[in-house]
Amino acid sequence: MKRFYLFVAIAYLSGAAGLDATAQTTVRVGWCARTITTAAAPFAVAMKMGWYPRDGIKVELVPAAGTDCVKLVVTKIIPYALSPVEPLAIIRSQGVKARIFYTAYQGNIFGIAVPQSSTINKLADLKQKTIGVVAMSSTGALLARALAASAGLDPDRDISIVVAGEGAQTAALLRSGQIDALSQFDTQYALVENAGVKLRLLSSGEVEHFPSNGFLALEETLRTSHSQAIALARGYAKGTVFTLANPEAAIRILWEVYPETRPTGVDEATALREGMRTLQARMANLKLEKSGVSRWGESSEKSFSAYSDFMQRWGVTQVKVPANELITNDLIDEINNFSQDNIIAMAKAYKNK
Repeated sequence: MKRFYLFVAIAYLSGAAGLDATAQTTVRVGWCARTITTAAAPFAVAMKMGWYPRDGIKVELVPAAGTDCVKLVVTKIIPYALSPVEPLAIIRSQGVKARIFYTAYQGNIFGIAVPQSSTINKLADLKQKTIGVVAMSSTGALLARALAASAGLDPDRDISIVVAGEGAQTAALLRSGQIDALSQFDTQYALVENAGVKLRLLSSGEVEHFPSNGFLALEETLRTSHSQAIALARGYAKGTVFTLANPEAAIRILWEVYPETRPTGVDEATALREGMRTLQARMANLKLEKSGVSRWGESSEKSFSAYSDFMQRWGVTQVKVPANELITNDLIDEINNFSQDNIIAMAKAYKNK
């Protein structure tokens, strides 16, 4: 066993050596939220371990809320985005040829949350309530309307949707009673709890079983930058495997690569505890069993078809977009061309400096 870990360490060091000598292309990727959070751990790990440089790319995350993030891809300002499904379905129904080529979050990260002591117990109880979102262009805003409609409410008249910011700002608005509920996502809910407000998720019915964000690109980009798209997703897949195997190491690597993600004004133990809570909220949705797939990034056509039905039924899209127009698994075999066991061993053997 010692020999095996020694082999892993040597492989890592030899691979990392000389990375600066390799020409790297900066690849801008839309991070579909206003700020980079602990959920970016797989990217940070891929950078730190040298997997991206080894494939000749340097990843730059570009924060932008939901639909704005997708617009950056459509207008070719950036080539890729870690995008929610809903904005893709909207632009696809308008004729934009783009697809998710790697599903990152096999479980649904979105949903409606309320303070633990709230009298709101089901979606129908949101009538005449104010729901806070990260931004009006966020997926949370789209989903709040769809979920309200699915509960028999009129989203134009029965609910109010307002911008509530993130983390501590959101928590303050909940404490003051200026908002009654949230339509954000898993890591944001963890940040709100870190700020002292305990939350409770309402049942979202079938939505809870749908996939969430994945790497999105124009079909043209997937044709002309095939190898680059594979390198981006493969590095992320490796980072995901590492993160699931050793989340504490992943958080410390994240702090090194993205120092702005480290909690401020608290001691090391508290920062780590808060970081772990936020990361664990996302880890549950990274696991393959959430969608019943067997390969990293694989998209379940059945799950996407069911989600497309939901979006059309409750007004997110005017028509149902076929699942095969939302996703492609054409790159998945090449993306998964690495040893998962070696990555797990490397993660477990990793020691932070």
